[in-house]
Amino acid sequence: MKESRRLLVKKPVNPANFNKSGLAKTLDAFSLTMMGVGAIVGSGIFIMPGIIAAKYAGPAAMLSFVIAAVVCSLAALCYAEFSSTIPLAGSAYTYVYTVFGEFLAWILGWALISEYLFSVSSVAVSWSSYFQNLLSGFGIKLPAFLSAAAGTAGAPHAGFNLIAFIVVLAISLLLVGGVQESTRVNSIMVVVKILVIALFIGVAIFFVKPANFHPFMPHGVHGLVKGASLAFYAYIGFDAVSTASEEVKNPKHDMPIGIIGSLIVASILYIAMSVVLVGVVYYTKLNVADPVAYALALIHQNWAAGIVSLGAVVGMTTVLIVMLYGGTRLLFAISRDGLLPKTFRKLNPHTKVPVRSTWIFGIISSIFAAVIPLDKIAELVNIGTLFAFAMVSIGVIFLRKHETLQQIESSFKVPFFPVLPIVSFLACAYLMINLQVFTWKMFAIWITLGIIIYFIYGYRHSRIREGLREQETK
Repeated sequence: MKESRRLLVKKPVNPANFNKSGLAKTLDAFSLTMMGVGAIVGSGIFIMPGIIAAKYAGPAAMLSFVIAAVVCSLAALCYAEFSSTIPLAGSAYTYVYTVFGEFLAWILGWALISEYLFSVSSVAVSWSSYFQNLLSGFGIKLPAFLSAAAGTAGAPHAGFNLIAFIVVLAISLLLVGGVQESTRVNSIMVVVKILVIALFIGVAIFFVKPANFHPFMPHGVHGLVKGASLAFYAYIGFDAVSTASEEVKNPKHDMPIGIIGSLIVASILYIAMSVVLVGVVYYTKLNVADPVAYALALIHQNWAAGIVSLGAVVGMTTVLIVMLYGGTRLLFAISRDGLLPKTFRKLNPHTKVPVRSTWIFGIISSIFAAVIPLDKIAELVNIGTLFAFAMVSIGVIFLRKHETLQQIESSFKVPFFPVLPIVSFLACAYLMINLQVFTWKMFAIWITLGIIIYFIYGYRHSRIREGLREQETK
């Protein structure tokens, strides 16, 4: 086989191997939905509705979230078909490996590593900032050089974010204890978070003024779409659910429910928050760091501010749990294919958890969170996610044409095929094109580094390619 064709070798799919990964099967549809909500609904739900209303959409911010949810749901439908057809760890990486081949799968997998890695790091920095504010309320203040990374506004030239470093390692320790235990903690936190959001809505809804909804769309359709572009990024994270495929009791049934269900729950929460927030505070006044706290102060309900603050901390914690989990399972899948060293796929014989993968990913994330400023960390998150969404969307068309996969019974099919997958692909591509030039430059550097690693290690150790070489020598 020519070397150029070896780059396009596809991952063979054998349904007999779907249940032989060694990972513990402990998850169900409810725990998957809680994982998705945990990843999507973070501290941003207390901030983004206000920012979008004030700067872009006005009272129509609720419609911006509806548009974003519709666009995101198109990709979610494509993920649901893939996950119910190929219930294997690795999410979009595994799907692309199956329909497009190894080289493109590696590039996508490498991009997803950046998504999970920098998502964990950026959320940890925000968690640290919030926790330090709580400590300062008790008169406790960390030394300046331990409070933030060098380069952060107001930080010294030599800085290390100690709290961000510790919280990532703490979450890693939780995940090492087992999937069932960590998902139970996540589910409890997600319920608490939903109750806190419901509390705010229940309290504030009595102070809604119909006059605050006029003018409804002050910046026209352009502002509405701009708001939707920003709102779209509030929903990214549901793809982490698909990384759990091999740890689900009944993946063909539960995966579509978990992916689509989490998106529905999150959409309802974001839209409800937008409606109430704009109804309480005139939209031009919502361009503040914490619009929910501002709204509570305006209606003299300061007693609820502390509870909402708790919801913000819990929200960030669940994002850390799910994104750190997703990153470790991605490394597990890539390593199992031979494209990364064996140490990433070794499982603990008792917990059935890839312990080394979890600690390596956690330590790297914690170091990034401790030494890199937040604005630099966040640059790679969005583009890696959109790239994955686009490839999975267009990949459904090739999935339907795959000879082996046509024989596998899928419990979910994307409706209005092939129109919806194509529309989803174009929508994601459009959003990618509109990202900042700096983001594209950082993405190019990251992908170039990944290609170098692939040809130095992955290309030579690919398990599928090793099998092909053995066949050719016989």
